[in-house]
Amino acid sequence: MNNHKQLIAGLAITIAMMTTGCATALAGHGHKNHNKSGRFTDTAKVTRVVPIYRTVRVAEPREQCHEERVQYNYPAGYQSATPMIAGGVLGAIVGNQFGNGNGKTFMTVAGTVLGGSIGRDIGMRNKPNNYYAPHTETRCEIVNDYYEEEQLDGYRVSYRYRGEKFTTTLPYDPGKRLKLNVRIKPYE
Repeated sequence: MNNHKQLIAGLAITIAMMTTGCATALAGHGHKNHNKSGRFTDTAKVTRVVPIYRTVRVAEPREQCHEERVQYNYPAGYQSATPMIAGGVLGAIVGNQFGNGNGKTFMTVAGTVLGGSIGRDIGMRNKPNNYYAPHTETRCEIVNDYYEEEQLDGYRVSYRYRGEKFTTTLPYDPGKRLKLNVRIKPYE
């Protein structure tokens, strides 16, 4: 009786293996991840890959310099402080002649300041005028030079799936085989 149970168990295993093998054969080569929604992945043979290029305008910054003539205002020679100092001393002497007590000190200080200012004005009147001299300076700025170049924009891929020819555009070169997401939907 044990032999009979072993024979039935062996037969059941053989039938299960044959059923699984037939189901795999019927599903077709390359089918993976088949699910109840009618979606699965498969692969197709790539027949042609053509790179797609686009022309882009590229800016290349560079420094551009030129010479420019400018005029500078140069002060005319040495500027002595003597007229201002002499005016301050003279103003202090005159201011000291007026007032009493604290008023005398105030008049001395006021005479010093006023005398210094008058002395500076007199000294500037006697000074030769400033002069202007031309000078060349280099002025620079950043400008852009433009050129065009070809940049890879993707690939036009032709492939064959189940005897039909298809073409798509991809951002990468898929190689010899293209992985597909397949969806089966009844015709409406």
